Amino acid sequence: MKKETYIYGIRPAIEAIKAGKEIEKIFLQNGLKGEGFRELFGLIKELELPFQFVPLEKLNRLSHQNHQGVITYLSEIPYQKLEDLVPMVYEQGRMPFFLILDRITDVRNMGAIARTAECAGVDGLLIPARGSAMINSDAIKTSAGALYKLPVIRSENLKESISFLRNSGLSILAATEKAEKGYIKADFNRPLALIMGSEGEGISEEYMKLCDETLRIPVFGEIESLNVSVACGILLYEALRQRNLLP
Repeated sequence: MKKETYIYGIRPAIEAIKAGKEIEKIFLQNGLKGEGFRELFGLIKELELPFQFVPLEKLNRLSHQNHQGVITYLSEIPYQKLEDLVPMVYEQGRMPFFLILDRITDVRNMGAIARTAECAGVDGLLIPARGSAMINSDAIKTSAGALYKLPVIRSENLKESISFLRNSGLSILAATEKAEKGYIKADFNRPLALIMGSEGEGISEEYMKLCDETLRIPVFGEIESLNVSVACGILLYEALRQRNLLP
């Protein structure tokens, strides 16, 4: 991470928030107290900013400066609002296609997925505010700059965001090895959002309950599943094929 993408200390964090800086994530030392911390944490809760309590040792690894128990990462990209993007896609006469990533924690996978999504013309990438890889310089580099071009939405409540998409006329598809239907038999030629889950745990059960359809990519070797970025690429281009957008 380049130095200019983060700031350290309580007061600088407060001033950055008050100045309207886009915050990627705030790391707070376990057990931190004091008037300054209370002011900062009040702003974090009020504005629903992503944060995490961590041991002092982690903060010391992130920065050798006098961080006072607080390191704030500034966003490398501006985040979009789902409520603005969906109507805009419809107004432009296009069939909405959104990609939802549930707890993708590897920045290289995040970057690779974003690169493919941008190439495939996805309308927006929806990620949770917590439990997801940071959109940092490594992710942007892996994406070949796609994260600067692809609209990214950071959701405080992914369940509510999925419900919003459903209420906006989008079908919700989930990719999981537990599904019976192969991906070629799934219908991608409709307004939809595709959910991809973490390689370790897959898609959360609470999100699976909101899905209209599940699909899987067959595998024939001894490895049980594909890398999530590879699987995502297969499905995105199957959507393009079904929509007759491939030459």
